[in-house]
Amino acid sequence: MNRVNKGYVLKDLKIGQRVSGTVKSFQPYGAFIELDSGIVGLAHIEDLSVARIKTPAERLSLGQKVDIVVKDVNEENGRVILSYKEMFGSWEENASKFEQGTKVKGIIKETEKNKNGIFEGLEYGKEVDVYIKKIDPEKKKVKLVIL
Repeated sequence: MNRVNKGYVLKDLKIGQRVSGTVKSFQPYGAFIELDSGIVGLAHIEDLSVARIKTPAERLSLGQKVDIVVKDVNEENGRVILSYKEMFGSWEENASKFEQGTKVKGIIKETEKNKNGIFEGLEYGKEVDVYIKKIDPEKKKVKLVIL
């Protein structure tokens, strides 16, 4: 019956519960976290960061202790799905830390061609200064100008 060390079972986990664990391994699709209870869960790559990332190693390190949120528990197949990005607050909470019309530092997370041209000289992971042109809470978007 899905028993693990310390006497925990999957049914002890509740959706939305914050738990602690250790990053055990990476796959291109996510990170496996061993919870302090001994249960191993998966945090899919889209649940590791509020920003787009290319690999789980951009957000986590092997052996790192993390606090994480239980997203789903499936007792039938013995799977636990976890979310790390839930620890970073909502879009609204994060956007409230910034003001339109100010200059801040940012990190390039995506470079691509778009209808307005090609961004030359920008490299993934590079730190840049940006100007916050507009914060649009309805669309949950922030328009930036690279300085």
